[in-house]
Amino acid sequence: MYTIGDLVIYSSHGICRITDICEKTYSGITRTYYVMHPIENNNLLLNLPVDHADGIIQRLLNREEAEEILHSFTKPGMEWPEKNQDRIRMYSTIIKTGDRMEIAKIINTIMRKQNDAEHNGKKLGESERKILMSTQHILFKELSIMMGVPIEAIAEQVDLLMQQSSEASYGLQRD
Repeated sequence: MYTIGDLVIYSSHGICRITDICEKTYSGITRTYYVMHPIENNNLLLNLPVDHADGIIQRLLNREEAEEILHSFTKPGMEWPEKNQDRIRMYSTIIKTGDRMEIAKIINTIMRKQNDAEHNGKKLGESERKILMSTQHILFKELSIMMGVPIEAIAEQVDLLMQQSSEASYGLQRD
């Protein structure tokens, strides 16, 4: 069970702070609820029954896990199914698990595809762009909190790690 003040990941709302744990009655049924506010939108109030929280909210990473995820951007990512429909289904299934290491692999893969597309004067597909924007922001924000640096520093570090790994795989030397 979480406590008041805990930061958690709550699906598409991102990182939320639990501001209260209390009993509420809806439709004649009294249950215990987590009351949360997304850290980037304190005006939004979220109520989640404690007995439904498993798998819906997750604890934040610890620093060691955050460093491991950051380091994962030195690796190539994951498979890129050729059919857009299959790719989006696979990525969506992984995202729903909440496994941040696997989500980082998706972000890594899409970022690399985006870089390749831009290098060739093309654009990333809209479905991939949406997945990248939503997952990248939430993961990078979590990493920034756990590493104690601004989110921009995480984005810069990821770009640097990806660039270094690309150069290494092509046998290029850095200046």
